[in-house]
Amino acid sequence: MKQKSYYILTVIVGITLGVLGTYVYLTEYKDTNTISTTEKVVTVTETDTIKSAIEKVYDATILVETYDNGSLVSTGTGFVYKEDDNYGYILTNNHVTEDGDSVKILNNNGDSIDGTILGADEYSDIAVIRIDKEYVLQVAEIGSSSDSEIGDTVFTVGSPLGEEYMGTVTKGILSGKNRLVTVTLSSGSYMIETLQTDAAMNPGNSGGPLVNMNGQVIGINSLKLVEDEIEGMGFAIPIETVMPVIDKLEAGETIDRPYLGVQLIDATSTFQLFYNRINLSEDVTYGVVIASIEDGKPADNAGLQKGDVIIEVDGEKVEDSSKFRYILYQHNIGDSIKVKYYRGDEIKETTIVLTDKV
Repeated sequence: MKQKSYYILTVIVGITLGVLGTYVYLTEYKDTNTISTTEKVVTVTETDTIKSAIEKVYDATILVETYDNGSLVSTGTGFVYKEDDNYGYILTNNHVTEDGDSVKILNNNGDSIDGTILGADEYSDIAVIRIDKEYVLQVAEIGSSSDSEIGDTVFTVGSPLGEEYMGTVTKGILSGKNRLVTVTLSSGSYMIETLQTDAAMNPGNSGGPLVNMNGQVIGINSLKLVEDEIEGMGFAIPIETVMPVIDKLEAGETIDRPYLGVQLIDATSTFQLFYNRINLSEDVTYGVVIASIEDGKPADNAGLQKGDVIIEVDGEKVEDSSKFRYILYQHNIGDSIKVKYYRGDEIKETTIVLTDKV
C-alpha cells in the first residue's frame, strides 16, 4: 500500500512540473523565439529559349495542299524564300506536289490562296510555287549548312498531319552531314545527299525548313526513315544543293543532267540479269551492269557494251545504280569522267564525255 502511494505521488509531481514548465516557456520565451516568414517574388529567365530564332521564320512557313481534279491528295509544308514587286516564292518538296494538278497555300493568318507551281525537280526533290505578294507574311532568311557543325541545335517548323497541327515546332541537333540516303523515284533508285537530324518529323513536315539558331534556313526537310527498328532519324536537303537551280525552276525550265544512253541494273540483281540474258564473272560482286545501250550516245561513243559492269567513276567505288546516278549527277554536261569496268574477267578503263539527252 505504501509503495502504491509513492507511485501516485510521483505521477502528480511529474504532471505538475510539466504544467509549470509549459507556463514558464509560453510567458518568458514566446516573443524571443517567434518564427517569421518572408514572401519573395522569383523571376525565372530561360537562357536556352529558341523563341527569337523561331520568330524569324515562323510566319514564312506555310501549309501546302495538293489537289487532283478537285480532291485533296496530299499535304506538306513550304516556306517563302523571296518576294518581288508582285509575288512571293515558296520552296517545298517535289513529292508534295507531284501527284496533283493544283495547289492551295494556307498562311498563318488563315488565308487560303491559290498557288502556281512554276517548276519542280524529281532528283533534288524540290518544287517552286508562286503566290500573290499580298499574302506573304514573312520571308525566310537563307543560311548555309556548311557553316553548321554536328551537335548544333536546329529546329523545324511544319504541318505534321495537315492543318490541325500547322505551325508545329520541333527541336533537336544536327546529327550528321553528307548522309547518302537512297530513295525510289519513278525513273529508278537514286541517292540524295542529306543532313541528318533528330528533330521530330512526321507526314506533313516534308518541304518545311530546317533552321539554325540564327533563324536561318539551312535545309529543306525531305524524308524520314520509317522502319520499326529506327527512331529519331530525319533528313533534310542542304540548302546549298537547292539554291543553284532555283532560277531555272522559277522560269519553268527543267534541270539538265548528264545522259549516257544506257539502261542499268545492279550487279546483285539476279533476276534482272537472267531476264536480260547477262552472265557475269564470279569476280564481279558489285557495280552496275549495262543492260542496253543506245547507238551514238556517250556510253557507246566511249566503247562500252551491253554486259559491261561499271565499278568505279573518277576513282570512286560504284556499289549500285543509286550510287552511280549520284556520282554522275555531280557533273555537268560537257564534263569528262573516267570509268573503270569489267568486261568478262578483264578490268578496263575508258573516258566518257557527258552530253544531255537530246
